[in-house]
Amino acid sequence: MRANPPDIGPIARLVNPLIGLCVLVLGLIGLTAWTLAVAPSGELIPSATLQPVIVPSGEWRAPDFSTIPVDLSGDEIRYGRELIAHTSVYLGPHGKVEALSNGMNCQNCHLDAGTRPFGNNFSAVASTYPKFRARSGKVETMEERVNNCFERSLNGKPLPPGGREMKAIVAYMKWIGKEVPAGKTPVGAGITELQYLDNPADPGKGKALYDTKCFTCHGKKGEGELAAGGNEWKYPPLWGAGSYTQGAGLFRLSRFAGYVKGGMPFGATSTKPQLTDEEAWHLAAYVNSMHRPSLDISHDWPDISQKPMDHPFGPFADGFDEKQHKYGPFRPIQDFAGKRSGQKKL
Repeated sequence: MRANPPDIGPIARLVNPLIGLCVLVLGLIGLTAWTLAVAPSGELIPSATLQPVIVPSGEWRAPDFSTIPVDLSGDEIRYGRELIAHTSVYLGPHGKVEALSNGMNCQNCHLDAGTRPFGNNFSAVASTYPKFRARSGKVETMEERVNNCFERSLNGKPLPPGGREMKAIVAYMKWIGKEVPAGKTPVGAGITELQYLDNPADPGKGKALYDTKCFTCHGKKGEGELAAGGNEWKYPPLWGAGSYTQGAGLFRLSRFAGYVKGGMPFGATSTKPQLTDEEAWHLAAYVNSMHRPSLDISHDWPDISQKPMDHPFGPFADGFDEKQHKYGPFRPIQDFAGKRSGQKKL
């Protein structure tokens, strides 16, 4: 049963001017105002409790949310942000709008509603889509890319391409990347790239790290922790039926390792990591060795020579097996691919 989501536009138009006036008055009398920010988990928490994120010179910064237009277009952008931060509330198993996904929020993988540098952000989405993707073997639109995430990471069903929710998400992503020139990918986009290990990543070492650094939030069995009300995750499950599928980008070891290096445990940033590169690789190996939902990926990578080095499912165009493609060492695979590419150019 599809319900109409709340109309947050008129509220925003009424409240925004009042907020501005209050902040001005508080500043004049020398008080410190408290604002709300979205934590990586999707939980709203006072910004005074957060450590400021230091953004190096030249690194991409998200636009100031206070500059979202106070009109119908701004209402759509704000609704898109709300859907990214609290996907499950609207589109989860008990969603207000429709039941489409597994209960995770987009923000669980795209930190700070897709705005954090090296936090799998949306900075380059609008500037690079539509674009050819080797995984599907075709040019994909922004809408198709969003639905990739719904099906692969949220283990759900696709959004109607012309529906209100898809339009809002796309509007938000376009606003996030509005200052990025067409065809460009800014510094700070995507996920931290880590140095390869000389040996395979070790799930056993990763478990020891998980048991000391991660279980407090994500549970001893990777089950996560529900937020108050039980309609979304405060801390998402990292494996099991409620987590991302084997077809998700984070199931690739390099993606998960770079993701946790730049944003986990809670409080870590790309400039202040809490894990070494080696620890991130081992932790990724452990999490991605655990059971999770399967997905039909038989049509992925129609040109198998384009498969990433850490795509763990064959067939492959090289002589390396699935275990090495999953855990490494990856440098020999990369070197082989480089030689093959060089031969093709001759």
